Amino acid sequence: MLLRMLLSVVMLLQAGMAAAVLDIEIIGAGENQIPISIAPFGGDPALAREINEVVRGDLMRCGLFRLIDASDEQANTPAAVSYPRWRERGADALGLGKINRLPTGRVEAQFFLLDIVKQRQAIAEVSTVNAGQARALGHHIADLIYENLTGSKGIFGSRFAYINRLGSNFRLLVADSDGYNEQVVLARSSPMMSPAWSPDGSHLAYVSFENGHAAVYVQSLLTQQRVLVANFPGSNSAPAWSPDGRQLAVVLTRDHGSQIYTMRPDGSGIQRISFSDAIDTEPNFSPDGQSLIFTSDRGGSAQIYQMSAQGGTATRLTFGEGANFSPRYSPDGKSFVFTHRVNGKFYITTQDFQTGQMTILTEGGWEKKPSFAPNGKLILFASEGRGRGILATVSSDGRVKQQMFTQSGDAREPVWETRR
Repeated sequence: MLLRMLLSVVMLLQAGMAAAVLDIEIIGAGENQIPISIAPFGGDPALAREINEVVRGDLMRCGLFRLIDASDEQANTPAAVSYPRWRERGADALGLGKINRLPTGRVEAQFFLLDIVKQRQAIAEVSTVNAGQARALGHHIADLIYENLTGSKGIFGSRFAYINRLGSNFRLLVADSDGYNEQVVLARSSPMMSPAWSPDGSHLAYVSFENGHAAVYVQSLLTQQRVLVANFPGSNSAPAWSPDGRQLAVVLTRDHGSQIYTMRPDGSGIQRISFSDAIDTEPNFSPDGQSLIFTSDRGGSAQIYQMSAQGGTATRLTFGEGANFSPRYSPDGKSFVFTHRVNGKFYITTQDFQTGQMTILTEGGWEKKPSFAPNGKLILFASEGRGRGILATVSSDGRVKQQMFTQSGDAREPVWETRR
């Protein structure tokens, strides 16, 4: 059955201790939703309520869980739980615990996940974080639940970056997976594009036009220090990190054509690795760092190719009607996601490396710049809604979709953090 709900700031965080920069609308649900209850946490009332809302919001947004009301549950420890009672309510799992503020000011969570079907304790964990990191603690608990019940790593503790444009003002932003804890990385009155995460999540590479033409910068998210790494005559664009963080692939026109080069993240050690008379652009490293996929029009239209990360002969991967571009490897390296354009519409599409099978995941429209979540289960991309640019996600099976609306302006160029 189609599930459609708008998760507003009030629904996601009744405690009002933070402000979401995105309103998230969920469309669709997993084929077999897991029935789960999250009991009210005991301990410090405000902290418990805040973290409980984070956990519930995370589980609701992913579309894989069906939350059964547990507002009347008083138990905070497994010994006080009646397994038959929760089995009668239809729950397969029950989460509960206590949240306390320690004398040091740190926040401690005692969390338990109970397997109601097998009547056993599935998770028992005590975690502590610094004051002010309560939401991160909630995401951690949700990730524990997700991994235990699905067998895949959770992504609720991850972040994404995107560009927000309001008039002639551009901001490069980083936000948590639920749209909270926005960080302004850079604000300029000139266009920015193509943000790319370093593997450890500490830096962003991006393209800025602040000097009158496209140039590539690398910026620390901790110190805000930025380094201009590619500022050659012409265009400098499309940065991509190698998995070990030791190289950037960039696209330069310094040799009279858009070609792919590699360099160190400080701009040194530049080396050209693609040699064609066409436009080669949008490189992306494989998870093992041995290969690159990229977009090229060397066959007459934009298509996706693969070559060694050291350069050499390229193999064409996409064929058929239309154009294909903006490719990114899946985290396991078995497939890639890209934008497929045909008959004037843009679709988010995946293709399996072994079989060559192409799967269209979205209905089509203005859908571009896809990137996988760290666990490979969701894909983030740019779209349109309510007359402006928005962010959106689709599950890797196409069943669950989200639309994320900024409070103002257009959202563009999204990319999910690659750190796992």
